[in-house]
Amino acid sequence: MSRAIVIPSRLASTRLKEKALVELSGKPLIRWVAEGCLSTGYRVILATDSERIARVVRDLPVEVCFTPSELPSGSDRVAYAVKDMDLDLVINYQGDEPFVYKEDVDRLFEALEKGEEVATLAVEEAQAYDRPSDVKVVLDSRGYALYFSRSPIPHFREEKVRPYPLKHVGIYAYRKDTLLEFVSMREGLLERAEGLEQLRLLESGVKIKVLLTENYYHGIDTPEDLEIVKVKFSNGL
Repeated sequence: MSRAIVIPSRLASTRLKEKALVELSGKPLIRWVAEGCLSTGYRVILATDSERIARVVRDLPVEVCFTPSELPSGSDRVAYAVKDMDLDLVINYQGDEPFVYKEDVDRLFEALEKGEEVATLAVEEAQAYDRPSDVKVVLDSRGYALYFSRSPIPHFREEKVRPYPLKHVGIYAYRKDTLLEFVSMREGLLERAEGLEQLRLLESGVKIKVLLTENYYHGIDTPEDLEIVKVKFSNGL
């Protein structure tokens, strides 16, 4: 089955100005993401609305697809890029996630090969429980997402039975037809309330398989995130 990693990246950003171009250990953030995705050995496509962002990866074997600036989300940008491509499986690798691990990318594609429509990642992280910037996910007994929220979920009535919460990692693997169907769906009530587009899938009855990983992930969305990641990079991660 033909497959590709697509990195959506737009120049405008709300909480960290032009975050795709912010410098991290001597390189722009988007360069770290692109190089990491290339290291997996899969086809890599950059879906962007900015020539400045594209210029950062011009010397890399990355395909560039220019997308309209008015597209509402990264998923829409990915769908726009692949809609006419001969692809079966697509990973939406967020342009603000500088940590890339081949084994997790392989596992996401393998989940789709085994029949899943959508797959994503989660990590156990105690600190994420009370941070609204971190999205939490709760699972059913077979590893499918029951709900995603920025609120602390689940609520633990007794501290002694409290396990680490699961922090969602915003990297998604889709069958191409599922992705195109997803972006054509109307926004759901839960999605509007939480500001989390993956809830649109759950509201529509689409199962999301969640794969647990022990690897470190931290997307950069705020100046505080940038400082956290800089520390990790300085420590050799």
